[in-house]
Amino acid sequence: MRILIAEDERDMNRLIAKTLEKEGYGVDACFNGEAAVDYLDAAQYDAAILDVNMPKLDGFQVLKRIRDRGNDLPVLFLTARDSISDRVNGLDLGADDYLVKPFDFDELLARLRVMTRRRSGHRTSLLKIGDLQIDTGSHTVSRGGRPIELSAREYAILEYMALNKGNVLSREQIETHVWNFDYSGGSNVVDVYISYLRKKIDGGETVKLIRTVWGAGWMLKEDS
Repeated sequence: MRILIAEDERDMNRLIAKTLEKEGYGVDACFNGEAAVDYLDAAQYDAAILDVNMPKLDGFQVLKRIRDRGNDLPVLFLTARDSISDRVNGLDLGADDYLVKPFDFDELLARLRVMTRRRSGHRTSLLKIGDLQIDTGSHTVSRGGRPIELSAREYAILEYMALNKGNVLSREQIETHVWNFDYSGGSNVVDVYISYLRKKIDGGETVKLIRTVWGAGWMLKEDS
């Protein structure tokens, strides 16, 4: 998943980014509303975390701009303002959630998972493809009851593929959703990670879940 953070308190911004990156998210961060709009115009994100009180454009103005353009991106507001009128205003503008500072990072992560699940049509934290099970809450993976250990990047790619099961994902789509603007890896890095996942997910299994669609990309599919 790729997340945009727009928060003008730089220490808070860095702390949120570090927390999300540790969880395997691709993260881009900025410090004012105008920059947030520029980032949102330049890339596809799975969710955005917007501070309400930002310079240049506040969080409400950023949200109004992206909603006016028909963008249904999940948006979570962070704010020190906890009045009912502020919450109602944000929700009426199209925010998906609202978290008041100071907050617990476990709660922030849980709310992000709920927002992104809702957008992909999943109601629980469990994703199942055949006998493969992915728990997006605990980031645990198993196949046929066998636990599978994945790195944070391997897990991020697998979760993205699971949320889009049956759909072909190109190399560019996977790069865009798992890495950020600072990414400078080689052109075959996605191929390398897909190879790692194949060994861990499909190695020794009769039914192969990770499929290659030549010239197009890869997908997770459970039927033979």
